[in-house]
Amino acid sequence: MQTAIPCTMMRGGTSKGAYFLAGDLPADPAARDRVLLAVMGSPDARQIDGIGGATSLTSKVAVISPSNDPGIDVDYLFLQVVVDEARVDDGQNCGNILVGVGPFAIEHGLVEAQDGATTVRIRMVNTDARVEAVVRTPGGIVEYEGDAVIDGVPGSAAPVLLDFLDTAGSSCGALLPTGNARDTVEGIEVTMIDNGMPCVIMRAADLGRTGYESKPALDEDAELKARIEKIRLACGPLMKLGDVAERTFPKMFLVAPPREGGLISTRSFIPHDCHAAVGVFAAVTVATACFTPGAVTDGLAAIPAGERKICGIEHPTGTFVTTVKLSDDASQVERAGIVRTTRKLFDGTVFVPAARLGRAA
Repeated sequence: MQTAIPCTMMRGGTSKGAYFLAGDLPADPAARDRVLLAVMGSPDARQIDGIGGATSLTSKVAVISPSNDPGIDVDYLFLQVVVDEARVDDGQNCGNILVGVGPFAIEHGLVEAQDGATTVRIRMVNTDARVEAVVRTPGGIVEYEGDAVIDGVPGSAAPVLLDFLDTAGSSCGALLPTGNARDTVEGIEVTMIDNGMPCVIMRAADLGRTGYESKPALDEDAELKARIEKIRLACGPLMKLGDVAERTFPKMFLVAPPREGGLISTRSFIPHDCHAAVGVFAAVTVATACFTPGAVTDGLAAIPAGERKICGIEHPTGTFVTTVKLSDDASQVERAGIVRTTRKLFDGTVFVPAARLGRAA
């Protein structure tokens, strides 16, 4: 016997995941996680017995429900299904999967579509942060086709505008969880910062690297990865995150001066493998660091002009564009946003073997 569960698969930004209405999954978190492990086919490096794509970027889940929060339309819980472990992590947001939440909510009747564009107000349950998503809905229908292009995704699609309202310190309790723009950990100067994603930023040169290495080269650099992991484990408690040995955050960043006209060049680890691109909230957080006096990005970032600054975060496969608005005295980031794209891939049911539901997560 197999259990059929309604499911929508969507590409959100440079990630891909399964989207569910909360009412279609077990309310008990342990039972829910067993279902999701079976859906994705974890633990298995190939995820051959599930719909997961055998990478952390394609083994993601969005759980969406109407919100009881005044002024908010829907609640969005992000769950990272670990590929090769029987583990589901709820400790972080995912801005890429977030991009699909607005269209999903409209198409499932959680938000009434307007003619032209529809604003969906979303609470990110993982960190209690809020965001407004503006979705194109000509004639009251979600539009997926358009001319917006993002690096890491072939072709073009309709843009989804995301404006983050209160992400500073969403996981760590403060934008700078140690109170400092710069600390020294394991002999390396770092900036520990959280504007939607806990990140540890280091100058690549301080670790004997250029910061322009390819993803395969960094994935094979065992000495570097061991050193970065040692720093990550030490930063966890300092960032009010506790023991992060079994967590997928904080994200670790090597930064260098930009080479493609952007704000800064990055190589990120999630947490042990180099990211082929860069995550949404991680990009927003790194951009924020570049406007934080005293951060390790000082002297590396190419600060753009303008009141609403367009900031390109360079990564191994292109550039991720963020927008930053500073306070009147330019002392802090007042609001940050992004433009991303999404596409619905399939809508139907996913089947879960009854035997898998009895297995401990």
